[in-house]
Amino acid sequence: MLLTLSIQNLAVVKSLQLNLAKGMSVLTGETGAGKSILLTALGLALGERASTDYIRPHCQRAEVSLTFEISQLPRVLDWLKENQLDDDDQCLIRRTVTDDGRSKAYINDCSVSLQTLQKLTRQLVEIHGQHAYLTLLDSDEQRRLLDSYGQYSSLVATVKACYCDWRNAYQEWSALQQKRSEFEQRHALLRYQLDELQMLNLAQCDFTLLSERHQKLANVEQILQVGQRQVENLYENDQSLYRHLTQSIKALSSIQQFAPEIDSIINLMTEAQIQIEEGVNELRRFLDNQEVDPTQLQEIEEQIGLLQTLSRKHQVKPDALYTLQLQFEQEFAVLGQNDERMEELEQLVQHYQKAYQPLAAALSLQRQQSAQKLQEHISAMMKELGMPNGKFLIEINTQQSELPQLNGNETVSFLISTNVGLPPKSLSKIASGGELSRISLAIQVATATDKSTPMMIFDEVDSGIGGGIAEIVGQKLSQLSENRQILCVTHLPQVAAQAHQHLYVSKQNVDDMTASQVTLLNEEARVYEIARMLGGVEITENTLAHAREMLLVKKA
Repeated sequence: MLLTLSIQNLAVVKSLQLNLAKGMSVLTGETGAGKSILLTALGLALGERASTDYIRPHCQRAEVSLTFEISQLPRVLDWLKENQLDDDDQCLIRRTVTDDGRSKAYINDCSVSLQTLQKLTRQLVEIHGQHAYLTLLDSDEQRRLLDSYGQYSSLVATVKACYCDWRNAYQEWSALQQKRSEFEQRHALLRYQLDELQMLNLAQCDFTLLSERHQKLANVEQILQVGQRQVENLYENDQSLYRHLTQSIKALSSIQQFAPEIDSIINLMTEAQIQIEEGVNELRRFLDNQEVDPTQLQEIEEQIGLLQTLSRKHQVKPDALYTLQLQFEQEFAVLGQNDERMEELEQLVQHYQKAYQPLAAALSLQRQQSAQKLQEHISAMMKELGMPNGKFLIEINTQQSELPQLNGNETVSFLISTNVGLPPKSLSKIASGGELSRISLAIQVATATDKSTPMMIFDEVDSGIGGGIAEIVGQKLSQLSENRQILCVTHLPQVAAQAHQHLYVSKQNVDDMTASQVTLLNEEARVYEIARMLGGVEITENTLAHAREMLLVKKA
């Protein structure tokens, strides 16, 4: 349950510390006193969107804190432990908003994201607004309420999970199926292109070396001519360098005895002579190994031509063709796996579709059984709420589709009949605003009976109701508070008289600025507030007596 609500500098509230009790608490006060800002504060702490408009003028920051007693809420305790946010048997939620537009959320003084805060608070508080009946006109909301009443949420979740598995497999299979023709064309093209590339044995082909080999073969005759001429110039003809060098060594040797210091010169020239002879021998061997082979030259020219043609075709350099071939091979392998994947997906689609049917059938049965109980419950409550001829029906229509659906095989529609002899019709077509308000309250009370949410807030859900019906509404809300905490904002004295705790919201001027405050009314003050709510220009003894009687009836 909610133990305390603390507000600092939020709109018309400067500072407020509100302690809440078990059972049913009501908030009353004049119109404009600030009841709505308390609900705004609660909504902010529970994770609603923040705004700098909430900050009280001349303040830099607004803060709202909630303290919950959670010792009897094992699901909440487990959630806090799983998220490493636990702190004994109480839970402190805090939300701040600063004038720079930033807001922060805390759980037990640990900073958390807004999504994390919302996941927790959905387990703690449920808010029903004064226009909640508008959502009842939506078929999805009607189905949700029926499922919540039936308490088979795990089955609903299992059906949805099975549908999601089926949908994911089906969508992937369908996407592959739609692109199958495109894949097949691409697969055939890749096969043709790979045949062209693989024929060249690119893994063993070096275009640079091949070009160098081609240049050599194309110029082998010139190589032989130039090489042979140099053999002759260096060694073989009469004017060769070798012969001139031999003559020079011989001439120098003749004067060596007169000039011993030229020994080193003669030695150098002798070494040069030896080097020339060795170089000529190497050149001869090189020339002997050179052959004019027109066939080999033609083969290389054809290979280079193919490489250049394919490089232009694929718009890459010749030496990048092998990398391109590897990319094609990888894509070819992936495309080759599509058929296998399609077969696998088709089996998955059939598997999930087969698994879905018994789950959906079980959900349909649960809905049928819950619908029967809920329509009887609400029909009886409509009579209590001043609609003696009211009848509430839940129509469940099975959808004619062989494919799984997210929410099961049926749609849910709420129908009512308020007059004898007239057929039931949908809420939007038959109910007036006042009737919708009462039916909405009946549905909220009926579907809340088995809920695990420990606190429920009702914001003027009794709007448009009065007299004895209002007293019954108060009794229904009070009944709800037997196993959960109820906070109700109301203008009806019949509802306020049913509360266990009465909080009065008033407005006053503090330092030339409006400020709201909340007062816990004692028994005597409560009599005067009920009397004020009963109306009239003046509060008379008769009005006070009526108020006391209403409170005594509650005690009885």
